[in-house]
Amino acid sequence: MRIGVPRETAVGEKRVATVPEVVAKLVKLGFAVSVESGAGEAANFSDDDYRAAGADVVGSAAELWAAADIVFKVRPPTSDEVALLREGGMLIGFVWPAQNPELMQQLAARRATVLAIDSLPRQLSRAQKMDALTSMAGVSGYRAVIEAANAFGRLFNGQITAAGKIPPAKVFIAGAGVAGLAAIGTAANMGAIVRANDTRAEVADQVVSLGGEFVKVDYEEEGSGGGGYAKVMSEGFQAAQRKMYAEQAKDADIIITTALIPGKPAPRLITAEMVQSMKAGSVIVDMAAEQGGNCELTVPGEAVVRHGVTIVGYTDLASRMARQSSTLYSNNLLRLAEELCKAKDGKAVVNMEDDAIRGLTVIKEGTVTWPPPPLQLPAPPPKPKVAAPAPAAKGHGHGAGEPMSGTALAVVFGLGAIVFLLVGLYAPAAFLAHFTVFVLACFIGYMVVWNVTPSLHTPLMSVTNAISSIIAIGALIQIAPPLDAAGAADRSNTLILALAVFALALTAINMIGGFAVTQRMLAMFRK
Repeated sequence: MRIGVPRETAVGEKRVATVPEVVAKLVKLGFAVSVESGAGEAANFSDDDYRAAGADVVGSAAELWAAADIVFKVRPPTSDEVALLREGGMLIGFVWPAQNPELMQQLAARRATVLAIDSLPRQLSRAQKMDALTSMAGVSGYRAVIEAANAFGRLFNGQITAAGKIPPAKVFIAGAGVAGLAAIGTAANMGAIVRANDTRAEVADQVVSLGGEFVKVDYEEEGSGGGGYAKVMSEGFQAAQRKMYAEQAKDADIIITTALIPGKPAPRLITAEMVQSMKAGSVIVDMAAEQGGNCELTVPGEAVVRHGVTIVGYTDLASRMARQSSTLYSNNLLRLAEELCKAKDGKAVVNMEDDAIRGLTVIKEGTVTWPPPPLQLPAPPPKPKVAAPAPAAKGHGHGAGEPMSGTALAVVFGLGAIVFLLVGLYAPAAFLAHFTVFVLACFIGYMVVWNVTPSLHTPLMSVTNAISSIIAIGALIQIAPPLDAAGAADRSNTLILALAVFALALTAINMIGGFAVTQRMLAMFRK
């Protein structure tokens, strides 16, 4: 089968559906690839690059569409392009079936098979390699910060110079999905103070890990709508959210909005009053401009100034980084082609039993199959039940972590006193002296070891070094034996002396190694 890659006809669109690097991989799958002349020029891919990768370069769009069994596109096709599609052919690209019912009918009339890359069931972990929405959102989030910095006209990071002090820019990001997280990471790396909000509470840790601060709405409601999107929130939550946004608008220098709900117009988050309350020279980048915008004053496709605030409503953020976004998008389509052509024989097979392919397929041989049936996701594993501890009987022992009762403590000390009394009455005098030293050593050793404060060590290293120090003291005592009656050192037991020297050497190695490791650990945190 032949894959056709036409030049994108949408105004300002610079991306191309396949790059030369991916063409070579498609050829290895058994496909023939045709590219319209000039399709990759705006993304800095020449016709010669495609020829070198094994593609045929076709002079006109009509010739390409007529020869292609499968067409790879970025933007949804126009009516003229649908008319060029071969009857019974296959189209893969962004289609947005909920927003384009007329286009769906036109494609169905051509008996086409259409795989909408925007309809991929993103809940499936194995579908991530085909997730073009995530790829494009990441690029768009990065580019949104670049556009904001360009319009802001000031440094993002704070500085203290001879000419004066420059405060860091304050950036607020509404929505912490893929695009929002990319924007958070980029702005934080540029030195700005970044705050972000999202209706999904689970993204708070991700925001913090990227260097931002999560701003919570003072209203308890979960906002996860499944598939990586947020859901429409209650009126009470929206009122509390508007109040929080109004406070952030007064303080922020830059606001980047990313909020979208699939199949619905973009929610209005920033009102005209909030824009008016912002400082002169502030910037709003509305990444939802193509779906109506999150800001009330956004003009899709343009950058306008309202109340001294620049509102950027560009709808081609990913296209403004055409080479990067084209490479990512073409890799997503390559992974899809691998799923369609598992035999690597150049024939695409649409397996409707495959959940990922079924979700992508919005039209099958002229029959509209969108929306797909709900996914049957496996149920999460049940949480292990923790058995409740059995209550201890009154007066008999104590639970874990509970202090010993007075009665039990008295019994223990009483038994200990009886044992010591029996030892004192019946044991030899020499044994009694050694036993007393042993008991005192255990008590003192316990207090010394377990009361070590791990200031410069891990707790385990602190304890091992403390034990080693006690062993070293004991070994030193044995190396310097007591004096005999004549005042000379008693060195009659050479075995004990040898063991003491050996123990001292081992403990010295352990202690020196512990401090060496500590120094290396501390050096990791020094710049």
